[in-house]
Parts: sequence; structure tokens; C-alpha cells
Amino acid sequence: MMIYPEPIDHFDCLPDPVLLLIFNKIGDVKALGRCSVVSRRFHSLVPEVDNVVVRVDCVISDDDSSSSSSNNSSVKSRHPISSLFRFVFSGLLKPFQSITQFISVSSRRGSSSSSSTAVLDVESDDFDKNSVTHHSPTQVLKNFNEIKLLRIELPGGELGIDDCVLLKWRAEFGSTLDNCIILGASSVTSSGSCSLENVDGNGENDNGSIPDSFYTNGGLKLRVVWTISSLIAASARHYLLQPIIAEHKTLDSLVLTDADGQGVLCMNREQLEELRVKPLSASSASKRTLVPALNMRLWYAAHLELPDGTVLKGATLVAIRPSEQPKKEVAGSDGNWVGAAFEEPYGTAARMLVKRRTYCLEMNSF
Repeated sequence: MMIYPEPIDHFDCLPDPVLLLIFNKIGDVKALGRCSVVSRRFHSLVPEVDNVVVRVDCVISDDDSSSSSSNNSSVKSRHPISSLFRFVFSGLLKPFQSITQFISVSSRRGSSSSSSTAVLDVESDDFDKNSVTHHSPTQVLKNFNEIKLLRIELPGGELGIDDCVLLKWRAEFGSTLDNCIILGASSVTSSGSCSLENVDGNGENDNGSIPDSFYTNGGLKLRVVWTISSLIAASARHYLLQPIIAEHKTLDSLVLTDADGQGVLCMNREQLEELRVKPLSASSASKRTLVPALNMRLWYAAHLELPDGTVLKGATLVAIRPSEQPKKEVAGSDGNWVGAAFEEPYGTAARMLVKRRTYCLEMNSF
């Protein structure tokens, strides 16, 4: 009779710091949930992860969320601003069923959460749509004790725009808006040539001046709509983060973005701490943070051709800061804070636009 040695579990040979390094590389909360049910050791280590990513699979509106969870036709992949107030994490596989043990929250408590709460759907082994339990992101994250870097990703930008239109924004918040950068264009196309010149629709150098037609053909009105819509989207996202920020005192960085890359809300450690000690002002009209009175700088190019050949028609850049804050230079070397707001090639577009003529605007709080 042959005697075989007992198989060695090489994971057991790894020290806890190495396992935590692996878990931090994983990041995704669903994958971490699966890891937490592998063994008692994993279950004890997962709460110590400091880099967590929460991806929202789909979004439903408040009205839809009040209906039965079996009514899957209510789920919407595109959604208005109001639909930000409820999230649904769905499509989870069998191993993740046991994450309910990890988060230790009853389904009764999850289903009684307010309408401004995100929810996590955990489906049964046979994907029975009638047996779904709900958990908010706050509840899902409650057993993570050491989160430093948190990223939440929505399924898509909440601002419905045509496919040919470019609209991107990036906002930073403390207890209120610190700054917001918006980049828009009426169309984005490719060109065979790569020119660094900024020209208007007639092919002449316009030195950054806005043509008179911009004011009469609805161009300015459209940019105002883009600006207000982006600010509302950003303030709605900021409002939703309050309970997470309050509970996780170890946070150094929080990013709330979307799969389309349309909008990004960022908060660093100082801004997070500011929100904890200074309550935000909520808008009386909806569940979002009140936007203060603003100073805005606008740059426009009827035709902007980037070095990689991308052509932006009606390219518009808006840099926004609260009126009470000191003015910040955005041209020259100090303009990096504007250019750094977007990934390429749009970072280059922003840096090219700030070299043009600047137009100043003001907006009251709302």
C-alpha cells in the first residue's frame, strides 16, 4: 500500500500581508465577497482590504423600485437624474450568494431602506427572481474596516445625449462644490490630417473669438443646458455619498464615476474630512447638494483639430468655481488642473482651448 503525502495548500503558506496585497489588487466588492466565503482565514482578512471597487450593474427609478423585485422589465440601463437615487447590483453568480453572511444584514433591513439608498440584489442558485435580497452600498461596505481608496462606478452617464455629441465633466467636492470642469462638443469626428491650428468653420484663424451666430442659433443656450445638467448630476452624486463618508473615517480618496466616462466626482482626504465636520446644504427642490453661486470661464472653438486627428465641432470648455473662492489661473502652466481633468485626447483639447480667448460668466446658486 502506497502512502501519499497530504496535499499542501500553498495559500496557507502565504503570510497575511501578502494575501491582503492580493485582495487589494482584486478590489472588486463582488469578487471579494466570493473570496470571503472560501475559508475562515479569508473571511477574517477581507474586511481589512483598503482598496475597494463597487460596480453598479443597472439602475432603476424610485417608482420602479417600489414594485415587486420580480418585475425585471422595470430595470433601465439609461436613466434620468432622479434615477440616481436607487441602484441595483444584479446578475451575481452562485458563489456570491454567501456574501449575505459576510455583510451580516437581514433582507428585512435591506428592503426597508429609504428611497435614496442603493441596493444590492443577490440571486438564488437557480436565479429565481422571486428570491432576491436587497442591500445598500453602505450596508455592503459596512464590514470593510480599513477602506482608503473607494471607487464606485455607475453603469452609464445619467445625462442622455446623442451618440455624436461629446459631454464630459469632472467635479471636486468638499462640503460643497470646489470646482467643476466641463468639456463639450456638438460632434466628434476623425480627420486624415493632423493640424495643431484652431480654426473656425470658415477655415480662418479666429483668435478664440466666439462668432455672433453662436448667440443666435442656440449654441449658447445649449452650452448653458450642458453646464446646469452636469452640475445637477454632480451634486446629486455628492448627496448620495454622505452615509458612506460618515461611516468610513479611513478614506483617503473617493471617486464616483460611470462606465461611459461621462462624469467623474472626486474627493480627497481633506475634502472628505470637511464634509464630516461641516454639514452640506441640501437643495430644497431635490435630493442633491446645493450648488453655490459660481464664477465660470468659457472657451469656445467652432472647429478644433487635435494632434491625433480627432476633430471637435463646437468645442466648449467651462471651468467653474464658487464665487467666494479666490480666482485660480487656468492658462499657461497653471492650466494643468484643467487639462488633467480628462483622459487623452480630451486633455489635449482642454489645454488647447484655454489658450483661446476667455469669456467670464456668473451663475446664482440653485
